[in-house]
This record gives sequence, structure tokens and C-alpha cells, in this order.
Amino acid sequence: EGGDVKLKKCNACKSVRYCGVECQKEHRPQHKRACKKRAAELREEILFKQPESCHLGDCPICCLPMPLDRNVSTLQTCCSKIICPGCDFSDLRRAKELQVGGEAYGKCPFCRGPVPKKAEDFITNIMKRAEVNDPIALCQMGVHRRDEGDYSGAFQYLTKAADLGDAQAHYDLSCSYHNGLGVKKDKKKEVYHLEQAAIEGHVLARNNLGCVEEENGRMERAVKHWIIAVNLGHSHSLDAVKSFYRQGFVSKEDLAKALRAHQAALDAMKSPQRDEAIAIRDYMKSRK
Repeated sequence: EGGDVKLKKCNACKSVRYCGVECQKEHRPQHKRACKKRAAELREEILFKQPESCHLGDCPICCLPMPLDRNVSTLQTCCSKIICPGCDFSDLRRAKELQVGGEAYGKCPFCRGPVPKKAEDFITNIMKRAEVNDPIALCQMGVHRRDEGDYSGAFQYLTKAADLGDAQAHYDLSCSYHNGLGVKKDKKKEVYHLEQAAIEGHVLARNNLGCVEEENGRMERAVKHWIIAVNLGHSHSLDAVKSFYRQGFVSKEDLAKALRAHQAALDAMKSPQRDEAIAIRDYMKSRK
């Protein structure tokens, strides 16, 4: 602020202040080039900043980092909480030990709301959450519509979820623009949504950005993206870093650092309960 005048900051570069809209318009011709340059620099700083965790965050029950494989965790449609396999399995086992079919059976391990028993109830719960603009529910509805072949409806749900900051929705939109599902193929918009998802810690989006940079011949930027994903525990990105090490694009020191960070991230996601739950799941799959 300057005296009693509240100064308006440039929305793009954040480095210049104006006394009003007219002042900003008059200064635009002189400021335009420097503004674009600084805005690009700020975007790069945000894009390549290492996220503290993946977009899934921590399990709301055990508070350990969520597994990167979304398929091993459970979405509770009553509260839109994603529960890790260890906590979900532990709750089911506790319920059976107390009394099969008793009060604790069939309830959400987080909010204790009733768990849907039919597919129709699952969708009903999701729709209720979507109606109050829950971004996770909106994204799930987008995926549901896409699976039904309603690509236009899916795009609308995913766009709304992305506007509310959902990283998975941004990633799914990037896939829509890549494959032309419900929209025309658009590489620029695909990359934009990949970047938005990656900034929030989405490792698949970050890995794909590395692949895009590799295709464009910008190897240094590709390695930066992959190492960020590796630091969050993404194994496929680690394979890419190893490959680039063999080609001479990654130093021995950087590879060693990436290997240590990758192992530390994997160790942070482990627990006896999760190991037991995943082992039982794999055993049951092998019997089918």
C-alpha cells in the first residue's frame, strides 16, 4: 500500500504494483515483455518444486503416506476418504472378531457411516457428494461417465473437479486431450493438465511430463521430472533415470541420491498391516 491508496499487484509476474486498472493498461506496452519473462520464471519454480508427498497424501487413519498404487486403497463413498489397504483390512478383521454382521460390520473405518452393499448405492453416494462439489466425488463421477462411454459428461465432471484443484481430475483431463475423448486432441492442453497434476504430486503426470520432454529433446528437463517422481517412490521413473544414466545424461552421484530417496519413500509407505493386506489380496487373486 502507498498512503491511503491500495496498490494492485500484476497478476502474472507479481513484481509490479499499480494504483488502478487505467495505470496498469497504460504501462502494459512497456511491461509486457518483462512480465512474460518473469511469469515464465515463476511457473518454472512452481513446476520443478519437489512436492512433500504424492497427491493422495497420508492415510487419514494411520497417517502414513498412501501407496502410489491407487488400486490397493479403498475410496469410502460416504465421506470421500481414501483408506490405505492396511487400515481397511484391519477394520474388517476387527469387525469379524467382534461379531460378524454386528454393529461394526459394514461401516466406514473413518466416519463409521454405512458402506454401500450394491453398485447402485455406490453411485448414489458418489452423486450425493458430487452435488455438494466434493472434488474427489466429481472426479469419480467423471470416471464413471467415461467408463459408460459418455465422454462429454465425463469431461464436464472432470473439468469441475480440476477447477476445484483435484490432481487426479487434471491427470484424467490430460488423458482426454491426448486420446481425443470428448474433446479434440490438444497437445498444449494435455501438457497444461499434466503440469497442474504434477505440481500437486501426481507421479504418473510427472513421469509423463518427463516423457514429453524426452520427445522434445530436452533431456535435462526430462531428468528433473523423473527425479521428482522418484523422490516420491515412483519405480517406473526410476527405470527412466537408470536408462539415462547408462546414456550419460545422469551422473553417478545423482543416480545414487535418487536410489536412496526412492527406497526411503517406499519404506515410509510400509507397515505390517499393509504388507499383510496386500499378501492376502495377492493370494486370493492367485486362487481365481
